[in-house]
Amino acid sequence: MDLRDIEYFAVIAQHGHLGRAAEALGLGQPALSVSLRRLESSADAKLVKRTPKGVELTDVGRTLLGHVRRLRLAREDLARELSDLAHGRTGSLSIGASPATASGPLADACGRLLRDAPQVTLKVSISAATTVLLQALHAGELDLIVPHLLRATGEGVVRELLWDDEFVVYASARHRLAKHKAVALSDLAHERWVATPASATLAQQSLRRTFEEHGLPEPRIALTSESGEMNRRLVARSDLLGVAARRAVEQHSRRFGLKVLAVRDVSWICPVGLVYRDDGYLSPVARRFIEILKTVAKDVARSHYARTAP
Repeated sequence: MDLRDIEYFAVIAQHGHLGRAAEALGLGQPALSVSLRRLESSADAKLVKRTPKGVELTDVGRTLLGHVRRLRLAREDLARELSDLAHGRTGSLSIGASPATASGPLADACGRLLRDAPQVTLKVSISAATTVLLQALHAGELDLIVPHLLRATGEGVVRELLWDDEFVVYASARHRLAKHKAVALSDLAHERWVATPASATLAQQSLRRTFEEHGLPEPRIALTSESGEMNRRLVARSDLLGVAARRAVEQHSRRFGLKVLAVRDVSWICPVGLVYRDDGYLSPVARRFIEILKTVAKDVARSHYARTAP
């Protein structure tokens, strides 16, 4: 099958009409009809059937159309690979991350890569929903993602563990609970909270589950925001509580006036991982970034050991 004929067929399927498809492609309708017949001959089957309004796909046509997206991704992967081989340490990389994983180690890895390869262009997309990141990854919009791995990531991907995030409860340094060396879970039962969208945030899910297991009422969410910085600012200026990765809170504790609360008998550990398509092309830039990210992950592990060692 000729790739150009397949692309023309995809445009026919999009418009459902040979004339409109020919106009969109800048072709004459006879030339497009020849292309369609040539493709049907290669498939040894009819791909479309005529209707009063134009054309409809046959079962074989719909099957072929389902493969067009993968063919396009494969072609784009090939073009990028050839370009990277020709130009060396240049190119672009699209990364997906959650708000919690975007700060700290991931930002450090991006900085190291840009220092090492100044011609590289990075694009980082942030979403609290792992499902959204996975959809973009499978669609070829992202080269790799760095999410929390407590959710199943499905088939067709490679997962590599990077580091563990510890989620903690935090408050303003002026909050009445900030004066306590340790607090019981029951001390938090009647507090109000800020959160990122609960359906996509592992920390808030853990909080709800823990309250439920201890027979406590569901946490009262006073504000929901995608912005971790907004949440930290609001906690610092109010009596609200928040849940976030320890690293993110401690990095901003002095700036915002925050304090991590030591909650007895509660430990929320969420693994952070690297995820990419198992059939996708990883450019030299992507492979270099993965090496850097793994080095940063080792630094995170050493730092955690040094902090927790007796």
